[in-house]
Formats: sequence, C-alpha cells, structure tokens
Amino acid sequence: MRICCLQTLLLSAVQLFLSCRTLVAPSIQNNFLYQDILRANGKKEIYFSDVRLQVDSSQPSVSAARGGNATLPCRFWYELKPSSSREARIKWSWLPAAGRHEEDVLVAIGSHSRSFGVFRGRVELRQNFPGDAALVMTELQLNDTGRYRCEVVDGLEDKSTIVQLELQGVAFPYQHPYGRYKMNFLGAQRACEEQDSTLATFTQLLQSWKEGLNWCNAGWLADGTVQYPITQPRVPCGGHGLAPGVRSYGRRHLNLHHYDVFCFSSSIRGKVYYLESSRKMNLTESQQACQEDGAEIAKVGQLYAAWKFAGLDRCDAGWLADGSVRYPISRPRENCGPPEPGVRSFGFPLRQHKHGVYCYKLDGK
Repeated sequence: MRICCLQTLLLSAVQLFLSCRTLVAPSIQNNFLYQDILRANGKKEIYFSDVRLQVDSSQPSVSAARGGNATLPCRFWYELKPSSSREARIKWSWLPAAGRHEEDVLVAIGSHSRSFGVFRGRVELRQNFPGDAALVMTELQLNDTGRYRCEVVDGLEDKSTIVQLELQGVAFPYQHPYGRYKMNFLGAQRACEEQDSTLATFTQLLQSWKEGLNWCNAGWLADGTVQYPITQPRVPCGGHGLAPGVRSYGRRHLNLHHYDVFCFSSSIRGKVYYLESSRKMNLTESQQACQEDGAEIAKVGQLYAAWKFAGLDRCDAGWLADGSVRYPISRPRENCGPPEPGVRSFGFPLRQHKHGVYCYKLDGK
C-alpha cells in the first residue's frame, strides 16, 4: 500500500514538473524567438500579462513609380508600458490580386531580418525610432502593386494594419492579334507581360476612366473580373440609358471564358522615339532598323508609358514589337485622329505593309 502511494506521488510530481516546463518554455516559430508572457502568482494560478499592443499606419495608401523607391508606414506601441524590455516580431506580407495566396515579404526581430522571393534584397525595415516598422522598398516593379500587411507579434499579442501600394501609370486596352475576345485569363496575363506591362487592377482602370479612357470591349483585370470603361454611353455599349462608368461582367471562369485585357504600364528607364527614315519599312525591316540604331523595336506598354510620362507626341504611324501599328498624340490636332489625347491604333496589318517604326533605347546607350 505504501509503495503504491509513493509511486502515485512520484508520478504526480513528474507530471507537475513537465507541465511547468511547458508553461515557461519559450516557443519558436519560423526561427524567431517569441516572448514568454505566462506568469504564475502565489496561489498557483496562471494569467496573461496585459501588454495591449497597438499597430497603425499613418498612410493607408502610398503612390510611387516603377524603378523608384517607396516607404510603407507602420508603427507599433504599447498602451501600458511593459515591465521589461521586449523584442516584437515584425512581419510584412503581400496580398496580390486574383485570389492568389498571401506571400511573405520580410520577417524581422530586433536587428535581424530576412526578405523572401521577388522581394529579396529590395526591402528593409526603416527603424528610425522605437516602434518604427515601416517597410522601405527599392527598385519597384510593375507587379509590386497591391495590399501589404504589417503584422506585429509579441507573445500572444498579434495586431496588424494594411497599406496599399499603387504605381503611377496608365491602364490601356489590349487585343489579341487574331481579333476580339481571344484570350483566357492566363493568355491575357502573358500578353500584358510581353508588352512590358502587367494586368491592370480595378483601381488602375478606374483612374484611367477618370482621365478619359472610353472603351467598349470587355477585358480581364488582375482580380479575375471582366470589365470595361465608358465615358460616352452609346447603343453598342449598353445603350444611352446607362450612366458612364466602369461596367462589370463580374468574375468569369479563368480558363473557359475569353475576352480582351486591360494592361498597366508605368514609367520606363529609357526613351521611345520615332525613327527618322527616308523610307517606310515592313515589320522585319523595322526591327533591323532599330537594332542598327542601337535600340530595339518598342513594345506597346513602352509606347503608352512614353505618351503618359514623357508627353510623346507624333502623328506618324509606326510598327511596334507585337506587329501592331500605332502612334501617340498628346496634343490633338487636325488629321491626327479624335479630339482627345491618346495612343491611336491601326490594328495588326499584314507584316509586309510599309510604315514607320517606334524604337526603344535604354538610358546611357
């Protein structure tokens, strides 16, 4: 009987010892040490410290240009001052459009940090003052557009805030060389990338509509919806009874449904120019002429960027890399198309037709 009681007491002591070790052992996740905030009082009761962590951003939205830098503000503080010094875990993540999974950007604790994926080497924490968790981004790319989550973790306290990053640029409609409504979502995404652009977001399309974009063909956007912008209601585009605006077909099947696409381009590092020549050329001759001039034939996104940011204005139609013929007008005038500024298009003529050409040359060449 005494032996049984002794075994029971020893077993209880071991279980109590293991339970205590579990409560006081620090937890580790993603190789970053968490603060232990469990405490015990004299009555053998466990409670949690009330640190009241707060996280906020001074700007819900930040605007920048491709190739430039941007700072996404974020700060954290405690409503009640902690009794001891603490090191919070800071995590920035990117929430892209089209229902794609959230992606890690940067994780930091104290002076140690790590960046991930396409953001590796382009991001860091600012840390100008205690609680400063602002994310500094360099060499901005077209696909960096989106929502970014600043999350701060201190033990079991976890708070976050969202900052939107928008790139300055222009949304434009793009059609497949074989005609109207030929692209599913992946094909539309690929078409934009081939023209030095990316799928436009709804915000980017809305901004271009406010600036006068009036297009009756429906096109894919980055979130998987299909929409089109109308500034002048007319019969083929829903009739005169509908108000101007960005009209939506809603979400469509990404593989089965086919439409045009709205692409987005931002500033470029280089210049687009009309190659002065004594003769008109077919597409192959145009490509060779740009190469001989130390350049390459311009892409559609580059022409739109030059029109938007550099004010490129030329009333001469020229070949582009995709086999289309277009020209940019910043100052509308007679014999140069409609009375509004824009990039005019002649579509995709036969490649043996003779036209001018627009070339693109990197800075320094």
